[in-house]
Amino acid sequence: MLTRRLLLAAGAALPATAFAQTAPAAPMRRTLDAAVTMPAAGPRAWAAQVPQIRIGLLGGENEADRMGRYGAYRQLLEDTFKVPVRLFPASDYAGVLQAFSAGQIEASSMGASGYAGAWLDTNHGVEPIVTAEELDGTIAYIAVMVVRADSGITTMEQMRGKSLAWADPNSTSGYLIPRFALRQGGIGVESGQYFSRTGFGGGHEQAVVAVLQRQYDAAVTWASGQGDEAQGFSRGNLQAMVQKGMLNMRDLRVIWRSAPIPNGPLTVRSALPASFKEDLKVFHLALPKAHPSIYRDIERGGGTGYREVTHADYQLIVDLRVDEAAQRRRRS
Repeated sequence: MLTRRLLLAAGAALPATAFAQTAPAAPMRRTLDAAVTMPAAGPRAWAAQVPQIRIGLLGGENEADRMGRYGAYRQLLEDTFKVPVRLFPASDYAGVLQAFSAGQIEASSMGASGYAGAWLDTNHGVEPIVTAEELDGTIAYIAVMVVRADSGITTMEQMRGKSLAWADPNSTSGYLIPRFALRQGGIGVESGQYFSRTGFGGGHEQAVVAVLQRQYDAAVTWASGQGDEAQGFSRGNLQAMVQKGMLNMRDLRVIWRSAPIPNGPLTVRSALPASFKEDLKVFHLALPKAHPSIYRDIERGGGTGYREVTHADYQLIVDLRVDEAAQRRRRS
C-alpha cells in the first residue's frame, strides 16, 4: 500500500536514528533531573545588556489564544528575573524569523525548520537551548495528514486528484518534512501533479479548520504521536484544538504519519550574555515541575518536560531546508 511505502521511504531517507538523541560529549540536563530547580528570583547582572526580554510567538493560532496561553508565563519570567517581558505574536512563522534577523526579539520557541531558517538567515546568529521531551523520553514528534472522517478518503492513494493544505512554508511538520517524505515516495508535491491543488492554510490551526470547512480535502499538521489519538494525542495542534472545543477527533481521520521529527527548540540570539542564556535554560528546565499548568499551556499539552539541545540536533533539518531552497530555485 502506498501509505506504507511512503513511511518506508521516509524511514530510508530519514531513519529513526537520525532524529534520536545521540550520546553527547557531556550529559544534557533534563527536567527530570533531581538537581534541576527554578532559578532564585532577583535582579541579574545581565540586565544591563538585556533590559527587557522580548519573546516571539509563532503564528498558526489566533492571537488572543496565543497571548492568553502565554500570560502567566510572561508574568513568571518578570517575577523571576525582575525585568519587563514583552510578547510579540507574529502573524506567521516568517515574522519570528524576521524579528530574529533584525535583533528585535531575544527568544522564541520554534519548529525545527523555523530554527534552521533563522540560523541560516542570521548567519548562525541564533542557537537552541532546550526542547520538549515527550512522554516516552524522546525529543521527537510526527507530522500527520488529516481528512474529514466523512470524506471517504482512507489511504494516500485516494488523495490523488484531491486538494492539500500545507500549514506554513516555514513549518517543519506542516511543510518541509511532508514534502520531503512525499517526494521520496514518488508523489509530486506541486499543485496539479499528484494533488489537484495545494496551498497554505495560514497556520496549523487554520489548515485543519480549512479541512473541516471543506475548503481543502486534507491538511498536514503536528502531533506528538503518543497518547490517545481520539483526544488529539498527548500534545500538538490537534490536542490543542480539542481542548479549545474547536475540534472533535471523530470528525477527522489520520491517513498518513511521518517518520520521527526532532521537536523544535527554544531559540535565543547567540550574541546574548552566556549568563542570560543559562538562566533562561534553567528556568525552562525547571518550569514543568515548579509550574505544571504554565508548562502545559505553552506546550499545548504535556510530556516529561524539557531537555537541553545543541545545534547538532538540528543539522539534518538545516540540510533539508537548504535542499528545499535549492529545489525551489530550480523550479523558478
